Amino acid sequence: MPAKSKAQQKAAGAALAAKRGEKKKSELKGASKGMEESMTEKELEEMASTKRKGKKEHVSDK
Repeated sequence: MPAKSKAQQKAAGAALAAKRGEKKKSELKGASKGMEESMTEKELEEMASTKRKGKKEHVSDK
């Protein structure tokens, strides 16, 4: 599943780093904390590797 915004991509990258042990899980905040717990490494990798060109910084849920 590709990221819908730059913020979502950054959160996935942080969660991926924690899942791989490159970052402490206690350093995660907000969405990245939930992503780390609920998504697989492959899902996080796919979301974090989405191209940023043309993406908004934030996308509303509505």
